Amino acid sequence: MKNLFKKYIAKNNEPGKSDVDNQHDGRRDFLKKTALGGGLALGGFMFSPIEDTLAQSTSKVNRNSAPSELKITDMRYCVPMTTTGRCPIIRIDTNQGIYGLGEVRDGADVRYALMLKSRILGMNPCSVEMLFKSIKQFGFHGRQGGGVCAVEMAMWDLAGKAYGVPAYQLLGGKYRDTIRLYADTPEEQDSNVFSAKVNARLKTKGYTWLKMDLGVDLVKNIPGTTVNSGFWKGSQWNDKIMTTGDTKHQFTQVQLTDKGLDEMAKYVDKVRAAVGYDVPLSADHFGHFDMNNVIRLAKRLEQYRLAWMEDVIPWEFTDQLKEISRAVETPIATGEDIYLKEPFIKLIDNNAVDIIHPDLATAGGLLETKKIGDYAEERGIAMAMHFAGTPVSFMANVHCAAATQNFLALEHHNIDLSYWEDYVHTVDKKPLITQGFGNVPDSPGLGVELNDEVLKQHLDPKDKTYFAPTPEWNEKRSWDRLWS
Repeated sequence: MKNLFKKYIAKNNEPGKSDVDNQHDGRRDFLKKTALGGGLALGGFMFSPIEDTLAQSTSKVNRNSAPSELKITDMRYCVPMTTTGRCPIIRIDTNQGIYGLGEVRDGADVRYALMLKSRILGMNPCSVEMLFKSIKQFGFHGRQGGGVCAVEMAMWDLAGKAYGVPAYQLLGGKYRDTIRLYADTPEEQDSNVFSAKVNARLKTKGYTWLKMDLGVDLVKNIPGTTVNSGFWKGSQWNDKIMTTGDTKHQFTQVQLTDKGLDEMAKYVDKVRAAVGYDVPLSADHFGHFDMNNVIRLAKRLEQYRLAWMEDVIPWEFTDQLKEISRAVETPIATGEDIYLKEPFIKLIDNNAVDIIHPDLATAGGLLETKKIGDYAEERGIAMAMHFAGTPVSFMANVHCAAATQNFLALEHHNIDLSYWEDYVHTVDKKPLITQGFGNVPDSPGLGVELNDEVLKQHLDPKDKTYFAPTPEWNEKRSWDRLWS
């Protein structure tokens, strides 16, 4: 029997053919021998040669590829829009017809990923960690990590497809089948409209965790609420040099008055009244003021039991974050702009934060984010995950969250974008989200395929490219080694 089995394998693995081609040829030859065309009758099956029997019995086995022979042949892209702006999607093609999807972080430049193409062409994408180490020098904090992370996502998608398993399985398996999501609260001046939208998030859409923006922009037009804000032009979202948005918090000397604190507390009181206390409520985007004003604001809001206050000052000021964390009861979270695990380790080891909050599309991708979560878990710190992109990056986050034990909740920033879920088809036909929880797929890789028709309707007006060849990025033009 073993010899017959070996003959069958040799026959159906001819040189020069891929596994998929050999499997197809073997099955086609077998079907020619059957009268039914779709399989053997019971008697014929029992008395047929072993080769035919094996061909029939393995005809539905999913031999996705020959992983050891998989090679990267191209990188292509498109740039769809979401509520947070541009969210470039890349596609890494291979010599075996399977491809992997990744996403450059929201608001970042697709060229952060394209410049990596010449460094991965011809490589085996299943060697994810090796390739990640070779390109991670080209990422940095904030959106600049987006290119490396997009490539890393696409390689896990490819590796999962090559081996026929979901990405979370390659990270060590899953802890959960659904992923708790947190949604933003709507920005509405009319209290009735605001309450109706919050109620829809909780009761109709099933979300069990909310987050709100809470910053000086809420009160800047109310006289007597801030000190020194009139000097600064624009809002906290302005990125032009020497504006308040481009100036680190401690260097603006903007202060909140007692009236300003009271007005911000009134807003939180309105939100908490609409949400209730059964639902965790987090807060973000406070504006650019220093550590002392953060502490004053946090103490003023302690009665509302916020789940966390996020990015109250820039993440790199470890000692100041530690002082804030010690001074207030509300948990302090940061991390969405941090690239790689080392800065997280510094924050954790210094007890500077209560919750880590990486964005997978900046932090280093699936494996690096899991490493960050695992390190935090060992030191008693939970991990929430920031996210504001398309369903491609969403699914990368879902796989990572499924595989990380100390996970709390994943952000969903496009809850009101009607076509957001239609950007992709799930391979296992599950919806992306069911009543406020992301569904962990059982299909290989990330578990989604693109919906070309919908994506083409919502491309960046400045770049209508849709997965066209990119030969201009094939050539490597630098010596990358960091040592001699």
